[in-house]
Amino acid sequence: MSEILHWDGWAVAADVVAGLLMLCGAFLTFAAGVGVARFPDLLGRMHAATKPQVLGLILLLCGVGLRVHSWTVVGMLVLVAVFQLLTAPVAAHMVGRAGFRTGKVRTELLALDELSPDQTTAEREAADASRAVEAEAVRTQRDGTDQGGSSTSDHADRADGADQADGAEDADVGGSGTVDER
Repeated sequence: MSEILHWDGWAVAADVVAGLLMLCGAFLTFAAGVGVARFPDLLGRMHAATKPQVLGLILLLCGVGLRVHSWTVVGMLVLVAVFQLLTAPVAAHMVGRAGFRTGKVRTELLALDELSPDQTTAEREAADASRAVEAEAVRTQRDGTDQGGSSTSDHADRADGADQADGAEDADVGGSGTVDER
């Protein structure tokens, strides 16, 4: 009975704080899942998937770190948190950009639209580059046709000359080196 009443103050406090951190982290992660399922537009869903989810995961990892009392496990948990903090903003940025470029973002809901001028410039440059490539292809095809026609006739002339030379060798039957045409 004395073992039940004997509490180590620091271990109990760490367990209580770990439990609170894990509950808060689980709530934030659950809220992120509900936000992804319920928000109507891409940017709202993206916000729900990144902000509370990352904070919820970090709170869960802190709770687990307090609970296990092992430095090797805590080191692994810190690595997981660091990688999550490094990759979540980059992924959110890429998803947001891709959504904006494909027209999935409702621009009328934006307070400030900084990407439209960039996208307009990029589309104009892409159209100019496409026209330049098409013009170069037409020019190359036209130049190739002009050169190809003359080269085809040159090839035909050379072939006729080669046929005459072959005929001359056939006519040299005597072997004297002179052409004997019969």
